[in-house]
Amino acid sequence: MSDVIELTREGDLAFVALNRPDKLNALDKAMWQRLTAVMGEVAADSDVRCVIVKGNGPAFGAGADIAEFASERGTPAAAEAYAGIMGEALDALRGCPAPTVAQIHGACAGAGLEIAIHCDIRLAAAGSRFGIPIQRLGVGLPYPELAALVELVGVAAAREILLEGRLFDATEAREKGLVTRVVADDRLAEEALAAARRIADGAPLSHRWHKRAIGRLQDPRPLSAEELREGYSICGSEDYRNGVQAFLTKSRPVFRGR
Repeated sequence: MSDVIELTREGDLAFVALNRPDKLNALDKAMWQRLTAVMGEVAADSDVRCVIVKGNGPAFGAGADIAEFASERGTPAAAEAYAGIMGEALDALRGCPAPTVAQIHGACAGAGLEIAIHCDIRLAAAGSRFGIPIQRLGVGLPYPELAALVELVGVAAAREILLEGRLFDATEAREKGLVTRVVADDRLAEEALAAARRIADGAPLSHRWHKRAIGRLQDPRPLSAEELREGYSICGSEDYRNGVQAFLTKSRPVFRGR
């Protein structure tokens, strides 16, 4: 189980790879459970400044492993329990304190696309393919997963994706808002690494604030006075002082996350 999701480090960057290439990284229960554990490790490491999420082999993630549906999701109660395991992993991914970049190539469908949706930035190779063809299985997206899709692409596009169930190319995915940008197939890894490097060179307190604040703005409740003041607390940090000083002296800032 430990190798179905690989975690590697290069300095302040972490790489999380779906590692079931013989199955096009079709996600099974072991992978969801391992993803939760891996993202927990990443979240606990304050030295990680950015995470690249990718798939080993010919695909990012071709969907769910249908072979285990009868045994693991064969009844409403079993499906609900399984969705809880998936939800825990997706919440851990979305809630990661460090920004996440999805490096998408090949098939990115169903459960694989859900993983990409829960990353902060999605870079797609021009030859990648997208879709959520679950209407062929007679099943629906649970509310939390559906909410993430609607939040990203809007109601009309979500209806089209789910009701038609077709696969579409990276250009259309970009038009729908599913991916951040599309790059040439042979430049995907380079572009993802460059994006991660730009993020990692920025101030981690700033990134954490923006991730948390953007998430809070999805909640329709009015912001409290305390929440409004919270946005200015970063101006008391060492990183803020270093960043301003570096800008004035035209030097490179050194951020420590405090």
